[in-house]
Amino acid sequence: MIGISAQHIKVIMTEENQDMSATTKLSKSREANWPVVLFLIHIHLLSLYGLWLLFFEVKWKTVIFLLFLTSIAILGTTTGAHRLWAHRTYKASTMLRVLLILCQTMAGMGSIYDWVQYHRLHHQLFATEDDPCDYNKGFLYGHIITRMRKLSPHQEKVRESIDMSDLEKDTIVMFQKSFYWVLYGILFILLPLNAPLEYWDDTVLSATFVIGFLRYGITIHATWLIESAISVWGLKPGEKSPPDSNSVFILNKSFWPHYHYLIPCDYKSGEYGTYDAGCSTSFIRVWAALGLATELKTVETPSIQIALAKAAKTKLPIKTCLDQAVAEQKLSEDHYLKRG
Repeated sequence: MIGISAQHIKVIMTEENQDMSATTKLSKSREANWPVVLFLIHIHLLSLYGLWLLFFEVKWKTVIFLLFLTSIAILGTTTGAHRLWAHRTYKASTMLRVLLILCQTMAGMGSIYDWVQYHRLHHQLFATEDDPCDYNKGFLYGHIITRMRKLSPHQEKVRESIDMSDLEKDTIVMFQKSFYWVLYGILFILLPLNAPLEYWDDTVLSATFVIGFLRYGITIHATWLIESAISVWGLKPGEKSPPDSNSVFILNKSFWPHYHYLIPCDYKSGEYGTYDAGCSTSFIRVWAALGLATELKTVETPSIQIALAKAAKTKLPIKTCLDQAVAEQKLSEDHYLKRG
């Protein structure tokens, strides 16, 4: 050991640094999740057959049942998993939380705890190359390709560091997490598939491929779209609103999807490119009127104006100014958001 020269030590340290650098690069690489890839391929192929049955064979009651099941599943994801538990845009009574848990379970997209943790990871890493749904890589990547890959070791570490204490204190959420696969088997598979056979004598094929696979295909994409919607409805830097193209007749692009990432706690932010509109926002207002939802959070127009003026004057980041404006926002005692 005494005979090792300074040059040898330098060489060894250089090799170690190179190894550490390579490890850092590898830690951010994402491998294909082949079981998920095969699962999604089968779900989509079987959904296509379900779509054919939907148009040519199923009974009209099954069509209505399909619309009902997908609607409540999406509602449970948007107003429950997303706006209530992921971003705390309002508070819900015990009865409403149980209802939303049941609806979200019928989406078949994993427990609320796991979904929220992944979604908060997406927000924390938003618009960076580490974002699992990075919209800079295009819609196809953010919507589909990323779902077929495992999280990198770096992303896993970030996800584990995310504060989930609020959900861990929620006994209803933790109950669903503990017994998710039992609830999934009953609410997502057994009861929905049995209904067309038991109550209006539809065929086994219709129940399996329409209420089973086609329904799952629809809810999968509706749920994925929550995190990839910015690629569809969000404006890119330099784009005008409305755009100078025929796409204006198909898509209403705006900066509202970007606003959601600036202020995620606003209950009015829609999942699919809207603001202060849509079924999910309307349902939250109905629940508020019934006293089931309280402490709805939003940002008043004067608060946004103050934040923008402060950002222009101080050169501080807009998000910082918006956060301060929201914290300092004062609502009148008779304001409808203070009711309940």
